[in-house]
Amino acid sequence: MDPVRTCVGCRGRASRTALIRVVVQNDRLVIDERAALPGRGAWLHPSPECLDTALRRRAFARALRVPPSIGFPDAEDAQTIQRHFHRNKG
Repeated sequence: MDPVRTCVGCRGRASRTALIRVVVQNDRLVIDERAALPGRGAWLHPSPECLDTALRRRAFARALRVPPSIGFPDAEDAQTIQRHFHRNKG
């Protein structure tokens, strides 16, 4: 049985393999593609809608217990999320 996690964007529950993990490293959010980085993690569906909702609701700050000013570095991680989105669709 695969562990179940909650998406910080839509609050929907899904298996760990269906979500991507986000962690804080060097005061910025990074995608933990292998889900192996140390520390607290937030889980997210690999969809632009869930990412937008999580950012708008400042869900990463609450889930990771960091200041709301910490965010993703530019568009690099948005491209990573898009890559996961396309990988999971097909």
